[in-house]
Amino acid sequence: MSDQAEIPEFSVVPGRTVHHVLDGRQREITELVEDAYLLHGEARTINPPSYFLRFPDRPTARIIALPASVGGDRPVDGIKWISSFPANLDRGIPRASAVLVLNDPATGYPYACLESSIISAVCTAASAAVAARALIGGRSVRRVGYLGTGLIARYLHTYLSALDLAPEEFGVHDLSADYARGFADYLGTAAGTATVRVHDSAEELVRSSDVVVCATTAATPHLLDPSWFAHHPLVLHVSLRDLGTDVILDSVNVVDDVEHVLKANTSVHLAEQLTGGRDFRDGTLYDVLTGRTAVPDDRTVVFSPFGLGVLDLAVGEHVFTRARERGELSVVDGFFHDLQRHGSPGAEAVTR
Repeated sequence: MSDQAEIPEFSVVPGRTVHHVLDGRQREITELVEDAYLLHGEARTINPPSYFLRFPDRPTARIIALPASVGGDRPVDGIKWISSFPANLDRGIPRASAVLVLNDPATGYPYACLESSIISAVCTAASAAVAARALIGGRSVRRVGYLGTGLIARYLHTYLSALDLAPEEFGVHDLSADYARGFADYLGTAAGTATVRVHDSAEELVRSSDVVVCATTAATPHLLDPSWFAHHPLVLHVSLRDLGTDVILDSVNVVDDVEHVLKANTSVHLAEQLTGGRDFRDGTLYDVLTGRTAVPDDRTVVFSPFGLGVLDLAVGEHVFTRARERGELSVVDGFFHDLQRHGSPGAEAVTR
């Protein structure tokens, strides 16, 4: 077969299709993300550093490129291109937007572009679910608190709820009272018989929660006092920059990937800068999943996930495959056009 016969079709997968494929499949996607973590820990992935595009005239905004490659039974290469523009909230539109490009490992040709804000949110939530399942251990989880109440918090709740934790109470706190009330109303509908409490302060929420879910847009630490964590909760530190150095150093610290998370002034990066070392880090999620790191029940445990592109690729490839099986791909005919080495007149590529 000629090389031309291996050129893939190029498809677009809109957000509506992504949602249809993923909706209601929290358990399946959590297992998929855990498998991706295991592949990563076994060095069967490639996950280079993320690349940040920043703007001097828009200091709060950034666009991040996350190239990656996943091996295993369903190999895929590609890149996530995700923007974070907090000022969008004042415009009445979501803060983040993203696309994911999938590349054919055999030819390098891109074969799909997927709307990826949903995939990114799902990966974040499924990552937290994998960590919670591995780190809860023998802890009693009666109260779960959400610090930050945006779209990511909603996905986090959906995926954590799939673990059947069944807390008796949910706590909510946000700098915006309107956002807090809105999320509390959502939880009141989605949380079954559990009560929902809106807390007046972050301190009150932390002290009242067995599991603290940090999903804020904080750029610098604001949870600074270790005494707030004296009851030793599990902290899913999804937003990465909420915890002060004293809190980090007083906790058991688990990360998704050491080199990725210890950068960009995350809370654990600030701890590294202060101490000059990494001894405060106790292990990776892979270490916990494989039994290499045991997590005690009588200390505060912090999970800090930087977010790995390999997770997005694993979920994106899953979405693409399911959408193709369901006949829901939007194929772009003729996307690859000038493919003859010497420009033979009238020659067209053969795609598969």
